[in-house]
Amino acid sequence: MSKSYYKVGRHIYCVEFCDDKNTDKLLPSSEPFKMKDAPDDGVSILFTLMVDDNWRPSKKGKEIGQFDCGGNNHGVYVLEDGSYQILVSDVCQNQCCLIQAVPDFSSAKVCLNGNYNMRTFGLNNALMMMYAFAGSDKQTVLMHASVVRKDGYGYLCLGVSGTGKSTHTGLWLKYISDTDLMNDDNPVVRVCEDGVARVFGSPWSGKTPCYRDVEAPIGAFLQLKQAPYNKIQRQSTVDGFASLLPSCSVMKWDARDYVGTCDTVGKILEKVPTYFLECLPDEAACQLSYSTMSANHQ
Repeated sequence: MSKSYYKVGRHIYCVEFCDDKNTDKLLPSSEPFKMKDAPDDGVSILFTLMVDDNWRPSKKGKEIGQFDCGGNNHGVYVLEDGSYQILVSDVCQNQCCLIQAVPDFSSAKVCLNGNYNMRTFGLNNALMMMYAFAGSDKQTVLMHASVVRKDGYGYLCLGVSGTGKSTHTGLWLKYISDTDLMNDDNPVVRVCEDGVARVFGSPWSGKTPCYRDVEAPIGAFLQLKQAPYNKIQRQSTVDGFASLLPSCSVMKWDARDYVGTCDTVGKILEKVPTYFLECLPDEAACQLSYSTMSANHQ
């Protein structure tokens, strides 16, 4: 057995590989977050994930829902003791990973299936869900967003797939100097111990290979909508909540997960403004959003 430790969003988690068939080579996007040494005794571990292809669950849970993970629906099942089983399927609907996690997602076992690409997809998705669900009551969420950094602040673009999040942040990178991309799909958002809401890079960035161990205080959130004009306005707290919550990875049927996520979103909104941008995919749109949101920090 070998153990690898990773630090993402200031949380540490452990992946245990039970044989030589599966190693951390399955996690290339996690390499920037890998710790050189094991953490000291007493350091909090967000979760431990054991990878064992020889493991099989003794019982099959009852199906309770489907979890949408980047356009792929993964079947979610629950056992009598509250433990979860999640069957991960890839983009071709091949079953590539089975997860069984304790109710608070502090530990889990997985078995992988298929070729290297299927195993990589399955294990990465298992880690992404474990991180989201284990962190939900620790003021930490994974948020479906594209995030750029400018003048030390992170700005997150929100919206359903196809809205143009990556297009808009790409315009910032093109037209606004000294801007960098922190993550293009699933950054970590966390209210840290000092009360500051921060955004972090993560090993999960969708189709864009942007796996960076970076962080920044959040400057603002930007909800996007395509339009034949450019117009921006600040949202109320209620509208901001309606923008942020659907962007979070959350199981609505799990009280601990859902209540924790809602509480975290509420705390974030106490500290960070949200804006609604109706826009064209042009330079004027990104200049409008930048000048409006950055005015809070000048």
